[in-house]
Amino acid sequence: MRVLIVTAGSWGDVAPYTGLGVRLRAGGHEVVLATHERFRASVTAHGLGFRALPVDPRAELASAGGQGLARAVSAPVALARLMRMAKAFMPTLAAGVRDAVRQGADVLLSSTVTDPMCAVLGEALRLPSLGVYLQPIQPTSAFAAPVVGARSFGSYGNRLSAHALWAATDRMFAPAVSELRRELGLPPRRFAGPLGLPRGRSVLHGFSARVVPRPGDWPEGHQVCGYWWPETPPGWQPEPRLLDFLSSGPPPVLAGFGSFVTEDAERLSTLVGEAMRRAKVRGVLQAGWSGLHAENDDLITVKEVPHAWLFPRTAAVVHHAGAGTTAAGLRAGVPAVPVPVQLDQHFWAARLHGLGVSPRPLRYQRLTAQRLSDAITTAVRDPALRDRARPLATGIAEEDGAQQVLDVVDRLIPV
Repeated sequence: MRVLIVTAGSWGDVAPYTGLGVRLRAGGHEVVLATHERFRASVTAHGLGFRALPVDPRAELASAGGQGLARAVSAPVALARLMRMAKAFMPTLAAGVRDAVRQGADVLLSSTVTDPMCAVLGEALRLPSLGVYLQPIQPTSAFAAPVVGARSFGSYGNRLSAHALWAATDRMFAPAVSELRRELGLPPRRFAGPLGLPRGRSVLHGFSARVVPRPGDWPEGHQVCGYWWPETPPGWQPEPRLLDFLSSGPPPVLAGFGSFVTEDAERLSTLVGEAMRRAKVRGVLQAGWSGLHAENDDLITVKEVPHAWLFPRTAAVVHHAGAGTTAAGLRAGVPAVPVPVQLDQHFWAARLHGLGVSPRPLRYQRLTAQRLSDAITTAVRDPALRDRARPLATGIAEEDGAQQVLDVVDRLIPV
């Protein structure tokens, strides 16, 4: 069966689907991943087909709108700025998704951002279509909508926050989705579920129930499968310089902000370096999309290094609490120092703290060298954090999230 996985966003929104795609291919399916041109080589390196989607996510994050999003001091402000950005490029993205799907598929699997378009295309082309999400956006009394911040508003307030998010994001997707329906000859859309998706839609979630237990008030077709781990690039080897550094002393603290793009990379690099110095730890700084860089006898900068290889070799990981980086730290069984910047990162940061594997999260917009140093010191020296992280990692290792997706896809094969 020809499986088309459609996703858009940063590398963290793409990487888990490389692992999922490889598993589906091993299960006998032909797998193609549709995403941004920037990630073509990273997808095809694993033997997966590729179809290009428009929009360069790094350019969007580096734009004035993207920088405004990073500076937002509250969840409502961040969401409003995101909606303005997304509304501008959504028609272009929707057209790209349409063209990718029209090239042929037997089943569609789509991420949160592309699911409204894929649901329409599945309906028009009579294709089985499933959501494969990295975030839990379905309303529940168990927790608030992930993008509205970390705090709970109580049972009723949590559900209300998700419905409010639906109404807000519906305005972002509505023009592109309505045009797509018109073009495909479908009747006008009606607001139904999240992002305007039809009620009763099946959604498979790529995170662990040990991290986010499946809420009891979710619809029957919503499953929490377990993580879909990114594939390590074939033939990848660590740089000798990194190996020498790791072997020359105690495990370092890794700091990386992934696909976050700051307009002042020098300031953030200096701040991280100073925090490491005050905490008296050795450090590895990952350049990421911001191009961070700081060096001294106890600190080196590296480019892309697979999390699955590097994280277990560290004493703790300072990160922006993106869904994928959060998962990698949990898998490695090391304490985290979450520094969320925007949107669902606050949700994952709060989860880490609630699980007892990190100090209290540090909001990026209020980050100082002293605050980061204090958090690093706690992460490295408090044995309770590591004692809780290790058994959690063992439990996560026993899960096979990709197999659950394969089982569902296999059931779609006509008898």
